[in-house]
Amino acid sequence: MWRRERTGFSGNSSHLRRDSRRTRVVLSMAGIPGLFLFLLLLLICAVGQGRPYGAHWKPTWPTYRLPVVLPQSTLSLAKPDFEAEAKLEVSSSCGPQCHKGTPLPTYEEVKQYLSYETLYANGSRTETQVGIYVLSSGRGESSGKSRRKRQIYGYDSRFSIFGKDFLLNYPFSTSVKLSTGCTGTLVAEKHVLTAAHCIHDGKTYVKGTQKLRVGFLKPKFKDGGRRANDSSSAVPEKMKFQWIRVKRTHVPKGWIKGNANDIGMDYDYALLELKKPHKRKFMKIGVSPPSKQLPGGRIHFSGYDNDRPGNLVYRFCDVKDETYDLLYQQCDAQPGASGSGVYVRMWKRQQQKWERKIIGIFSGHQWVDVNGSPQDFNVAVRITPLKYAQICYWIKGNYLDCREG
Repeated sequence: MWRRERTGFSGNSSHLRRDSRRTRVVLSMAGIPGLFLFLLLLLICAVGQGRPYGAHWKPTWPTYRLPVVLPQSTLSLAKPDFEAEAKLEVSSSCGPQCHKGTPLPTYEEVKQYLSYETLYANGSRTETQVGIYVLSSGRGESSGKSRRKRQIYGYDSRFSIFGKDFLLNYPFSTSVKLSTGCTGTLVAEKHVLTAAHCIHDGKTYVKGTQKLRVGFLKPKFKDGGRRANDSSSAVPEKMKFQWIRVKRTHVPKGWIKGNANDIGMDYDYALLELKKPHKRKFMKIGVSPPSKQLPGGRIHFSGYDNDRPGNLVYRFCDVKDETYDLLYQQCDAQPGASGSGVYVRMWKRQQQKWERKIIGIFSGHQWVDVNGSPQDFNVAVRITPLKYAQICYWIKGNYLDCREG
């Protein structure tokens, strides 16, 4: 049902500031069944898509009418036991066709999945319930069987990145290492995006999460030292990690067992807030466009694969299939790369420049049954409009700063 309201909502209205100059149309979604998500997807679909290819065509970031995900209530929880073993990859037998055949969640289910737990450095924990709103502004905003797992497909196409001239420069400098063994990506001055399974196994937090640290590659010799200025040296320059403690973490309830649907990979993402700014250039998050709109149909990511200790490993590959929440691809990867930010570079029409954005989080590996034959994929969680609204709010703390995906 629709109703017209002034700016502001029932519930936690302090998050929505009154603005006498504008009136918004608010979609009240309480009680709407599975049809809700279908309607929501129509409302937040990209504006101006389907532009035909031409001689001067550029792959352009779509603009979206984004929903708003806001906290409604917060409860304190008992301290976790931090007894889970860290798993550097997750597996699922539910492939693309399985996902596509899954019934759409209801509004109440989506609210539950997007509610989240926050873990603080002192071990305290809270659970926050959220509300979901769709705003329309008068300003005309843009709108199986056990198998041996493998994640290398044929010839190993990964590239180890050596030398501070590359490692310390964008975009490779945005990749960081978690003390639990995974990879993360800098997405703001104090925030790191990673996979939820890197810190939580779906039941409780993994060992070491209470004292979680994020590692930044630095030259081993602080004064520049030996080989620092010898860019022609064939010997890779030695690097070391400098660590920053994590202040708090956010994990969506969709990942946590007992609340998640049967395909929990959809919510395998988490945000870490550091205790101090990292002072590096970061990569913004963006809503994942359909794979057919990606430049060359390809994605890119860099991570700290376990089979190449101490090395940052870059790769790119084609997207093979997709669902609303997941990207299926065969980028070569090994455990340790989980949590890497999946990104693409596209044209930003408003600023008239090329820009890279994180559109997903590398999650893990799947064996799936395709027409009766086993096939394996590596899987990335897509940043959908709802996930963008949630993660952006975690970062910014103000929905007004999260209106452009």
